[in-house]
Amino acid sequence: MRTPLWIPSDKRKQQANITRFMDTVNARRKLNLASYSDLYQWSVEDIADFWADVWNFVEIKSSKHYDSVVTDLSVFPGTKWFPGAKLNFAENLLRYRDDHVAFVFIGETQTSKRMTYAELYDEVARLARSLKESGVGVGDRIVGYMPNLIETVVCMLAAASLGATWSSCATDIGPGAAIERLGQVAPKAMITADGYFYKGKAFDTLAHAAEVTRGISSLQKVIVVSYTREKPDISQIPNSVHYDDFLSKEKNLEIQFEQLPFEHPQYIMFSSGTTGKPKCLVQSAGGVLINHLKELILHTDLKRSDKIFYITSCSWMMWNWLVSSLAVGATIVLYDGNPNFPDAGAMWKLIQDEKISIFGCSASYIHFLKKEGVSPRASFDLSSLREISQTGSPLSADGFEYVYKEIKADLHFNSIAGGTDINGCFAAGSPIVPVYAGELQSAALGMKIKSYDETGHPILNEQGELVCEAPAPSMPLYFWNDPDGSKYHKAYFDVYPGVWRHGDYVLIHKDTGGVTFYGRSDAALKPSGVRIGTAEIYAQMENLPEIADSLAVGQNYQEDQRVILFVKLVAGFSLTDELKDKIKTTLRENASPRHVPALILETPDIPYTLNMKKVESAVTNILNGRVVSNRDALINPGSLEFYERAMERLGG
Repeated sequence: MRTPLWIPSDKRKQQANITRFMDTVNARRKLNLASYSDLYQWSVEDIADFWADVWNFVEIKSSKHYDSVVTDLSVFPGTKWFPGAKLNFAENLLRYRDDHVAFVFIGETQTSKRMTYAELYDEVARLARSLKESGVGVGDRIVGYMPNLIETVVCMLAAASLGATWSSCATDIGPGAAIERLGQVAPKAMITADGYFYKGKAFDTLAHAAEVTRGISSLQKVIVVSYTREKPDISQIPNSVHYDDFLSKEKNLEIQFEQLPFEHPQYIMFSSGTTGKPKCLVQSAGGVLINHLKELILHTDLKRSDKIFYITSCSWMMWNWLVSSLAVGATIVLYDGNPNFPDAGAMWKLIQDEKISIFGCSASYIHFLKKEGVSPRASFDLSSLREISQTGSPLSADGFEYVYKEIKADLHFNSIAGGTDINGCFAAGSPIVPVYAGELQSAALGMKIKSYDETGHPILNEQGELVCEAPAPSMPLYFWNDPDGSKYHKAYFDVYPGVWRHGDYVLIHKDTGGVTFYGRSDAALKPSGVRIGTAEIYAQMENLPEIADSLAVGQNYQEDQRVILFVKLVAGFSLTDELKDKIKTTLRENASPRHVPALILETPDIPYTLNMKKVESAVTNILNGRVVSNRDALINPGSLEFYERAMERLGG
């Protein structure tokens, strides 16, 4: 067995929430679970008992208890969780109303704000009153097109208190991409902001907000937060009102939390948009709540005394995950801006100054620090930091070693992986087991994951497809505008009937139980760990008269993923530097900076299936050194020869 990078002390194991949970389970169930491995096996063998005990341990607040934990685990998808229960998502996150600090907001320009739990409750109550008076109620959709501000969370909570469903994306996404996402769910109201800061510059987003508003006909109210300046002119935005003017002036309001079924829709999350418009994944209030609290309390070991901070935005599910920390009563630190502004020490200074105990980031952020030779431990006081959580894309073994060498020798490095799809993790960390380089410590509790070979058989110590053989509460209820469930089924269950296929290559280690991730097995792009859709790139390329066709794929490169855009040009045009600049500008302005490819190459042909579907997966496999097994499904299999020659030139 390999040498671990970190072994938790006996004291840390004794004080961990998961140890207390294991003791509770042993006493309640008359079991003798003695290790994380024992606990995990029980959690996937006695699934109903496990989730019932999680419900009790994390103290889910409900007005009506459930009739049963789960209806039928063999119905997958379609399992019903905690039928009969009545609860409210926001009520669970607002269970504290004291002077403990709920939020610390830090802006890139050093703007800061603090809000206690009592103040948070009061502001949510006032916004909920105003939304209700505007006609918002159970089943309506409220959306955010926002920076990472406290007001973003306040609006989500106010909407949830009324039984409305929330969806959001960050203001650095172009208006076209925002309309493609938010417009699909026909929202009644939207909260937005006048702009945001990035690399020391203020970006005005009022014109974008106006375009989004005009592009979504269902919007009846647009609430505008003043962030980059004092009360700007918002007359260009239809049906708009300033946040401070919209907020009810009444004081000491009590929130009337709508009591709703466990499976009431709480969040609509968006897929990458690989094969068309981003799919809208509808997730339940109870399912997201119980899964987030399982991950925060048991896997992350979050306590009320903690300050937790994740580099994220409201476009990413880690924002939703972070916000659920309110239910634990911890202090959440929100940051908006470039994490490396004014320099690569920015986040570490924030950790030092705010005495943050749990810090979350992406693999690409750690790779950047490593490449730049940054040594946070040499320059900052990190005595408060006891855990780093990392996700977004696979982190190399060298990246793990860098954390322990250059950041802190004694901390829990909690590498996690799952996705937007489940608003949580399939594999996660545990504060009571060792950390090995390049491995997520374990499968997450209650997640019956395996690695399948091409024949659908479980394998160990070999790369395979990540699958989940049993349902879990936070899996989507359904896809929006998918009445027969066909889109949902096709997304996860077409390859292995009755088994969730996630689309990641993994290796499960027999000796440690750890999981190593090798990237996506589908065509989704994840540069710097942020998933984007190829369809969004193609939509912009179709508007350029010089381009006949295009293909965007991801190649694993220098411990990250780079996007390569192949363009087939209209006769008479050539791929000049000017055309490359035009392509980049079009994508940056109309989609987002993340959609801009690392390389743009000319191709003579784009591979298509017999029914004329673009074949990204074949080219992705070629550029990542994998075998292409579906050549017979192509109408033009000879087109792949160009990409094979390109692979020889590009390297990996």
